[in-house]
Amino acid sequence: MNKELQTSSGYTMEASNMVGEVKIADDVVATIAGLAATEVEGVYAMSGNLTNEIVGKLGMKNLSKGVKIELLEKSVSVELSITMKYGYSIPKTSKQVQDKVKTAIETMTGLTVSDVNIRIVGVDIEHINN
Repeated sequence: MNKELQTSSGYTMEASNMVGEVKIADDVVATIAGLAATEVEGVYAMSGNLTNEIVGKLGMKNLSKGVKIELLEKSVSVELSITMKYGYSIPKTSKQVQDKVKTAIETMTGLTVSDVNIRIVGVDIEHINN
């Protein structure tokens, strides 16, 4: 029987057949979500807050940029901030991102994803082919 418990820095998974404890940090779940989202055609980039933008400019790669996760009653809620590529359908691309992120988190961590909320924060128009 699997159980997930929230700790201050992540999730501790417990199972009767495990030899020890497995802890999954919040940043790991956020990184999985961010990478899965950027694999979808039509997503230009993940967008983060000012701190994430400064970290990115300093050359440190933050793979969880633009991702917020929250544990709710043994499930995870995910919020993504995305910049889209110009010319792609926002509803279609958003649905693909939701499906890909949900599948990636559930497959890699064993956690249940309750919802994947997407906030479109921009559209990339600099790379339009004329």
